[in-house]
Parts: sequence; C-alpha cells; structure tokens
Amino acid sequence: MTTGIMFTSLIFIGISMLVSWRLKSKMREYSAVPTSSGLTGKQIAEKMLKDNGIYDVQVVSVDGFLSDHYDPTNKTVNLSPDVYSGANVMAASVAAHECGHAVQHQRAYPWLNLRSKLVPAVQFSSNLVQWVLLGGILLINVFPALLLGGIILFGVTTLFALVTLPVEFDASRRALAWLDNTTLMRREEHDKAKDALWWAAMTYLVAAIASLVTLLQYIMIYAGASSRNRD
Repeated sequence: MTTGIMFTSLIFIGISMLVSWRLKSKMREYSAVPTSSGLTGKQIAEKMLKDNGIYDVQVVSVDGFLSDHYDPTNKTVNLSPDVYSGANVMAASVAAHECGHAVQHQRAYPWLNLRSKLVPAVQFSSNLVQWVLLGGILLINVFPALLLGGIILFGVTTLFALVTLPVEFDASRRALAWLDNTTLMRREEHDKAKDALWWAAMTYLVAAIASLVTLLQYIMIYAGASSRNRD
C-alpha cells in the first residue's frame, strides 16, 4: 500500500469512527425518548407493512446491536432486540427505515434491484480484492495488469457502495413520510427520528466517498506505471 493510500485510509477511518460514535450517541439518546404512540419497534414495523399493503413479510428479532436489516431473499424485517421490543424514538425510526426497504422491494425500486444484482459480484470481489491489489502494487513495474485486475475488483465494491446511497436515503424518506402521515409521532419526536436516520445515512456516505477516493488513487498509480512503461 502506498503512503498516499495509507494516509487517505487513516483519514477516512478517523472520520468513520467519529460518525459511528456520533450515531451510537444519538441512538442511546433517542432510546431514552418514549414515543407518544407507545408502540414497539415490532408493532411499528407491522403497521407500516400493513399500511403499504405488504402481508408476506415477517418481522423477526435478531441478535446484535444495530444489526437491523431487511432480507429480500426470505422477506423478513430483522430487528435487533432493543429495536424489536423498544417503544421509543430510536426503535420506531429504525423499524420504519427497515420497512422502507420492504416497500422498495414490493414496488421494484430500481436502485434496490441493482444493488441486489450486484451482491454476488461483491461477494466474489471482497474475497480477492485486497490480495490482488497488494500483489499489483508489489509487482507494478513487472506485471501492471495485476493491479488493473485489482482495480476492477475494487471498482465493483465501490459501485456497490455508491448504489447503496440512494437505497438508504430513499428508505429513510419513506419511513419519515409514513411516520408523519400516520401521526404516530409528535413533531419533536419526528425531528429526533429524522436526526437519527440522518446520522445512520452518514455512515454509508463516508464509506462510499472513502471507497471512491481510494479507487481513484489506485487508478492514478496504475496510470503512472503504464506511462513509465511506455517511455
């Protein structure tokens, strides 16, 4: 790994840690704010699914902190224990966000469809990319094509990170619109839910920018090596 890439990686690791810390701080803060509706995350999710005409998606509890996700393969909204049984702003916002993905799935949201199609390629790339890039850097002067292969693999993961952005932002938009339309939250609760989901989205944004910047650095290294080889 070159000095420039290492320095950039350290910068974005620091930013990611800061955003993650802020997100966890917000989640703890809003976990202490009960919702006026008194509904748990599970009940919020089930109501949002029902209101959107979705009856074939199950809401289940899974282990872990911030492990919440929607699984389109088995149509389940998976909520962490604190979200599943919590009756607070944090639980309501996270549960509604994950149901936002279920609504995207039902309505064939193009960006979600594209992200799902990229999953096999990303899984393949993730297993190889670091080793190929390392080999490409070490052998840059004798076998530059190896670095090009690494760049292609890394480009797949970067594309996935970029495609994830509209998926996550749209899920939050759907969640907040539904919470507002159903009047399940007072205005101050809605603002806190919006703030929590904004910080959650920032984790994806930082990851996408970091991936894109790193990809561009690898491309410049390859271009520089190719130029030297032609001289």
